Amino acid sequence: MPKTVNKPIEQLTYEEAYGDLERIVAALEEGDQPLEEALALFERGQLLTKHCADLLAKAELKVQELSGETLEPYEEGE
Repeated sequence: MPKTVNKPIEQLTYEEAYGDLERIVAALEEGDQPLEEALALFERGQLLTKHCADLLAKAELKVQELSGETLEPYEEGE
């Protein structure tokens, strides 16, 4: 399992949390874990997902503050 597994989720950087989440998804897709371990991985994955979303929301807010503008959604082809 990843080196950051014992680190509290709220202390993880976005990159660390996303890396952990990728490893959890891969492990769950393999399906070799006992049910209790799979549930623990799923629960940590849910917490990591929320943490990543929170970090992205903070980053977006910071960009808005710095630019002084409302961000427009990206549309491919523009």
